[in-house]
Amino acid sequence: MKVLKFGGTSVGKPERMKSIAQLITQDQDQKIVVLSALSGTTNALVEIGQSLSEGKKAQAKQQIDKLEQHYRSFCDELVRTEAGRNNAKVIVDEHFEFLNIILKISFNEALNKDILAQGELLSTRLFSAYLEETGIPAVLLPALDFMSIDEYEEPEIPKIKIKLGNLINANKGQLIFVTQGYICRNARGEVDNLKRGGSDYSASLIGAAIQAAEIQIWTDIDGMHNNDPRVVDKTFPIEQLSFDEAAELAYFGAKILHPASIWPAQHFNIPVKLLNTMQPEAKGTIITELPNGSGAKAVAAKDGIIAIKIKSSRMLLAYGFLRKIFEVFEKYRTPIDMITTSEVAVSLTIDNEQHLDQILKELQPFGTVELDYNQTIVSIVGNEVAATPSIITRLFSAMDEIPLRMISYGGSRHNISILINGQYKTKTLQVLNKGLFGL
Repeated sequence: MKVLKFGGTSVGKPERMKSIAQLITQDQDQKIVVLSALSGTTNALVEIGQSLSEGKKAQAKQQIDKLEQHYRSFCDELVRTEAGRNNAKVIVDEHFEFLNIILKISFNEALNKDILAQGELLSTRLFSAYLEETGIPAVLLPALDFMSIDEYEEPEIPKIKIKLGNLINANKGQLIFVTQGYICRNARGEVDNLKRGGSDYSASLIGAAIQAAEIQIWTDIDGMHNNDPRVVDKTFPIEQLSFDEAAELAYFGAKILHPASIWPAQHFNIPVKLLNTMQPEAKGTIITELPNGSGAKAVAAKDGIIAIKIKSSRMLLAYGFLRKIFEVFEKYRTPIDMITTSEVAVSLTIDNEQHLDQILKELQPFGTVELDYNQTIVSIVGNEVAATPSIITRLFSAMDEIPLRMISYGGSRHNISILINGQYKTKTLQVLNKGLFGL
């Protein structure tokens, strides 16, 4: 059994949704198709929730009406028969009736999660309606019936495996199953989600739960590229990556893959393919347990980084100093990306400022705290890249005109990371593309 995930751009237009139907019926393999919301929908739903949270119900009503019109136009092009259009109309009516009802309800965070779930619920129901109209047998599996997270927002794979297995067994003989990415239920049984980009995560969790033969992530680019094609002119797709390499790239900014989506596949050793919906014949990228060659494979950049420097003369030979620093970040569940130390200071980076005020307050007793906003982590990733002698020379030669804030070398044999001011990001990616790849 395979898992095929299609992102927002892959389902964003009626003709693309139709092409997905062709893709999933090219063979007789049993498969679970995981869909994101139509491109732009989640952003629109976030804006609706924001308007409601601010008490701007008239503005929220305008946003809902605009989104509804988009879906009605989408359906006009998606389905052609009278029965198909009636079916699509009922679906759109139901979901936008819900969105209009919430205008009369007191807004809270649980309600906001319900709002955000509407995108995936709509895309999967409309896709199923199109499959039904075209005579393609398929079963819609509601993700809210099997996808769950615990009180720490971690997926409950054993429970997912049992519930999903029961649903599949109840539909023996079916080849195509359709379900939602992103959405789930939390420990309280409420509608929740796997955070932004979570449809990749859903696909990987589903693949792990059913021990899939492979997981396919379909987007609008032909695999993971060696650099960011949005800011670098010449890039190329990487044919093969190891799980470790892919995890480093995803975490440090490669947009094609959600960072959390690697570990479930890696844990159960399930190959992951990154493929292009617009060019299904392209090879894309395959991610497996074993690496393919050594040296630099790709460069990725992660924006919105905050550098924190704690300087204290008491750090010198102070037993447990670093442990106390880390405990502050652990208390507020804030991950640290990079860290460097000296005898009198420790510098580290975070990418989430949600609890920054509380963190800074608790760091004050340890010494002087300095902040640098708008930083970018640039990572050079590849099998044994940190153990390849020529890489460091080429790296620093290429960056001789770019000021460096921090360097992380040796923490991973597959990654060398540098911290720069965000204003140098584009130039850094361009000079590294030339210095490391000769492009």
